Amino acid sequence: MKDSARPSTVTNSIAILEAVADCGVGVTAREIAERLGLAPATTYRLLNSLVADEYLVRTADLRGFALGARLRGLAAAISVPVVPAAAAAVLDEFRASTRFAVHLMHFRPAAVQVISEDPDHPIPAERELTRHLHASAAGKLLLSSRTEWRVLVADPARVTARTKTDHAALAADLQGVRDSGFATATDELVSGVACLALPVYNTLGSLEGALCLTGPSPRLPALQIHRAPAQSCAARLAPLLY
Repeated sequence: MKDSARPSTVTNSIAILEAVADCGVGVTAREIAERLGLAPATTYRLLNSLVADEYLVRTADLRGFALGARLRGLAAAISVPVVPAAAAAVLDEFRASTRFAVHLMHFRPAAVQVISEDPDHPIPAERELTRHLHASAAGKLLLSSRTEWRVLVADPARVTARTKTDHAALAADLQGVRDSGFATATDELVSGVACLALPVYNTLGSLEGALCLTGPSPRLPALQIHRAPAQSCAARLAPLLY
């Protein structure tokens, strides 16, 4: 067999992780080797490496293996929180009361994730929203809660002509978010689009996400008029989500 045709170490390692996930806690090295058709020596070497890197852990009897903490963290990072029916009903009710788009965001430690997009008003730049925290209202809300925000936006990209890329200007913006309890962005993520973001907290008072209203930039004053109802909606959503 040519070298280029042989499975790589990375491919075999991923196959081992998949085998442990499929077989469950306690699967042995022998079972994994037989399942994947790998040489025992290769299997043991890769298993030891995955354990050392905390992708796998040994069971208490030291005979089997289970998924480790680092894998669980990766799974959590790509999972999408489910919006319960009760929370979806609250969102639908609020969407019916306004002509603006209403989106629900969930916050990762350093990212914004869309968990409920307004079906009648699709997000025009979801990729930019999730990548450029400094350019969106939801991203500013997240950054305002992080003492290390400068690390998260070490080199702010200019997404539009109105995007703030200077750390001093961003610092002032984020302080305004902390003082007011909400965030806005006008023409900073998408030209011609304004957004208002209200925080959604968990039962311990920690920021978990944002309820966002978006519309044409000239209608920002009208968006602001909806701030109180949006805050009320965010408060109703909080215990249903977190």
